Amino acid sequence: MFSGTGSSGLYKAPLSKSLMVVLSTLAFILTVPLQQYQQYFIYNLHAIRQDQELWRIICARIICLDLKDLFCSCLLIYNFRIFERRYGSRKFASFLLGSWVLSAVMDLLLVETLHQTLDMSVSILPSGFLGPIFALFVPFYFSIPSVPVTHILGRFSITNKTLVYVVGLQLLTSSTTTWILALSGLLSGIIYHYDVLKVQQLLSVPMWVTRCASFTLEPLFASAEPTHETPIGMGATLEIQRQQKMELLDQQIMLAQLNQNNRRHRWQGGLINWNRLFPPLRNRFPSNNQQQESGPNTPSTAAAVSEEQKISFTGRSMVLYRLPFDSSLWGMRVLQFCSQFCCPPHGGEADGDGLF
Repeated sequence: MFSGTGSSGLYKAPLSKSLMVVLSTLAFILTVPLQQYQQYFIYNLHAIRQDQELWRIICARIICLDLKDLFCSCLLIYNFRIFERRYGSRKFASFLLGSWVLSAVMDLLLVETLHQTLDMSVSILPSGFLGPIFALFVPFYFSIPSVPVTHILGRFSITNKTLVYVVGLQLLTSSTTTWILALSGLLSGIIYHYDVLKVQQLLSVPMWVTRCASFTLEPLFASAEPTHETPIGMGATLEIQRQQKMELLDQQIMLAQLNQNNRRHRWQGGLINWNRLFPPLRNRFPSNNQQQESGPNTPSTAAAVSEEQKISFTGRSMVLYRLPFDSSLWGMRVLQFCSQFCCPPHGGEADGDGLF
């Protein structure tokens, strides 16, 4: 589902795993056995302002009461685990804490602004950990590159980030007032991402909290390293790692283009491959052609060596052409073929009979 944005699983993402487990457990407890206590976790702004029930800001902005919103939130948290792997658990937790605090202030400001300008009264907002989730779309938009996967009707491009935006849109349209939380979350994400007024230094997780969590909570929520994935060699420097990642993406794009060209070739050729059923006459009797081409005396000159190279070149191309189509095998054959015949050796020049 989200393979384009990182490896599968929750390896090296204990905070993301703990958020998914804790939020799902609390929401299930309040939905099934303790349903009578849901009223204490409603995000009621009127009760916060008038009755001074400030504890609702903490409880109502963490626990989600709608299971549909909880499902979308867990999907987005699972996808945004890539930031925990990239930044580390402490910096990722600091971003969540800072965006959570800023979005709480933004909620009150936006509701008051709507009441003063448009005379629009909003008293209840959706509950849940929605502010930091919408805030994570800011680094997701600016930091994660888009890789085209396929096209719809030849016009609309589907990338590795499209499904994430679709889930975010589903979460946005779940309620008529969710757009307020989404707007406050995006604003808080922009403020924290660009470190406006040095908020990253003011709203950060202390080091002693990180050390305590690493000894107590990390062993509980740590995940094993995935073994079913193909290991990718990582360089010693960041520049080499970026280069290896870009080469991997280039290979994926090349294989996608090969698949698309193959489907287009099959569509243009029709449903029946007549060349396969009725091969050309020159390919029906390969032994006779070989006997005619091979003479009694073979000269050991440079021209003969060149002719043998051409025959080897043609034979390899025919073998490559007759292989059954497999995207990964076909791509590796093309790369091996190009490296052998298209690239001159180091320190020398290309032969005159080469492709270039």
